Amino acid sequence: MNFYFARLIPIFLAVLLSGCALLPNKPAPVARPAQSASASFALNGRISIDHQGKHHSAGLRWTHRMYSDEILLFAPLGQTVARVYRDAQNATLDDGDGHYQADNAESLMEQVLGWYFPMSDLHQWVLGMPDSDGAAQIERDDSGRISVLHQSGWEVRYLRYADTSPDSLPSRLRLVHEDLQMQLLIDEWEWNP
Repeated sequence: MNFYFARLIPIFLAVLLSGCALLPNKPAPVARPAQSASASFALNGRISIDHQGKHHSAGLRWTHRMYSDEILLFAPLGQTVARVYRDAQNATLDDGDGHYQADNAESLMEQVLGWYFPMSDLHQWVLGMPDSDGAAQIERDDSGRISVLHQSGWEVRYLRYADTSPDSLPSRLRLVHEDLQMQLLIDEWEWNP
């Protein structure tokens, strides 16, 4: 019996050590890329919407490229409940009930989902920057990062950043426009997806 036990010890140690190699490293700080305005990114997170007395929440995967965007909304167990895609020509939305098309993603989302995602400006706001095409009122924190942004009729509050560096990316935002309130929690960033 001791012979078999002695043979199992090296196997057990090899399995144990290989398991240690699979432990994730501490994530690197999340910082804006040098060319932020034109950077392609993907983010994973969660979104919560309060609009006209109704509350919606979903998991979110947003892939932004210079001329296109794709948003996937997920139910709590990970099933895709809606896919929104837009390019320079039009926007489409697919959900469990059908396929829809319009000139822009914002109006399409409002028609089908009952709320809209300000995609035209939000791709800059999630990077912690104002949209360069419009006037903005900005309040900054002690590190020089935006804490409150007023632009295009929206109030964007930056509730949390990934770390304390001046070029850190936001990880939690609250957006308010008239009777629409949105919370966006960003768990993960990817560059040039």
